[in-house]
Amino acid sequence: MSTQRVFVARLAGCAVFDPAGDRLGKVRDVVIVYRNTAAPRVIGLVVEIPGRRHVFLSIGRVTSIRSGQVISTGLINVRRFQPRPGEVRVLAEFLGRRVSLVDGSGTAVVEDAAIEQDRHGEWAITQLFLRKPKTNPSPFAKGPTTFAAWSEVAELRKPGEAQSAEQLVATYSELHAADLATTLLDLPQKRRIEVAGELPDERLADALEEMPEDDQVGILDRLGDERAADVLDEMEPDDAADLLAQLPPERLSKLLALMEPEEAEDVRMLLRYGADTAGGLMTTEPIILSADATVAEALALIRRHELHPALAAAVFVTLPPFETPTGRLLGVVHFQRMLRYPPHERLGAILDDNLEPVSVTASATEVARMLASYDLVSLPVVDAAHRLVGAISVDDVLDYLLPNDWRTHDAEGPTAGGAR
Repeated sequence: MSTQRVFVARLAGCAVFDPAGDRLGKVRDVVIVYRNTAAPRVIGLVVEIPGRRHVFLSIGRVTSIRSGQVISTGLINVRRFQPRPGEVRVLAEFLGRRVSLVDGSGTAVVEDAAIEQDRHGEWAITQLFLRKPKTNPSPFAKGPTTFAAWSEVAELRKPGEAQSAEQLVATYSELHAADLATTLLDLPQKRRIEVAGELPDERLADALEEMPEDDQVGILDRLGDERAADVLDEMEPDDAADLLAQLPPERLSKLLALMEPEEAEDVRMLLRYGADTAGGLMTTEPIILSADATVAEALALIRRHELHPALAAAVFVTLPPFETPTGRLLGVVHFQRMLRYPPHERLGAILDDNLEPVSVTASATEVARMLASYDLVSLPVVDAAHRLVGAISVDDVLDYLLPNDWRTHDAEGPTAGGAR
């Protein structure tokens, strides 16, 4: 994405295009979620498409915001937008709120908010445009304006007013996913469901990935089908497949139909393999490039902040197509090896073609043995035609081999693993 400061009021009405230049719609609002110790994070845009339907465009599907236009990946879920608990629309709900300046200079009203992208690719509110109370009694006079960073203001609430839903969610915003999962599991069941309903889709997905399957199913069963599908979209494909495999066939089919087509396709592929095989444990989203790609291109992909560390350790080089299932696997280039070569070096010239991939039908025990024998954190997984279909990382195998209650198991000493 391009990095620049964008004021939300000016963004409203801007056209949204796909990569080919076709117009998809226009921006109607920006959706944020509060955080406990940082400025609110942007999670997406409300876009009006033909038919005056308002839909949600995840910020992860936006590649550029500049020059009065928004460029997306071209993939838009056409379900009508409905705000989730904890989500705030900037134009509809945030502008017009009263804040106090922490330097003691008084109060002001928010008239606009600027969003900006950080070095990790995350968009957040970075500046507020404020109007202070007028000092002139004339009915035509307006108060002075000023700019302020988010850290320089505090929202005002009436005496006795309960904490807003978005502020409640912000209490959990800085927790690591595993700690958030533990926090939810420590709550009484009723309260757990209430808090899960308030969490943004991405945060709830992160928490579910760290929970035992019975608890995952318990929460998913209490969510509506559309919300459940949105949460599954945010989960890693292998984790979503594991969770869906625990559901009755009727609901499994219904949720797959409601999921984003790309995400659902990956999950369907994983569901075809046994839970104790490499195909059932792998992820379908490793880093895949051609032999003509450069070290610089590979390192740029590895820098993505949402990428799992185990998957960032290597790049898989294949023949086209470069999305799973790919063309024939040519080899692997490890991150450490890339650091020894100049940015313009082609991956095909530094390829490790001695690493044997594992078959989709290989057992979890066989995969664990290979990872341990060669001191690896991930392995390519191929089908009978030697096409890359995914990658399996050491944490995938550990999740399978450890007992079901390993997240809450306090006993020391050896434990039996295997089935889950």
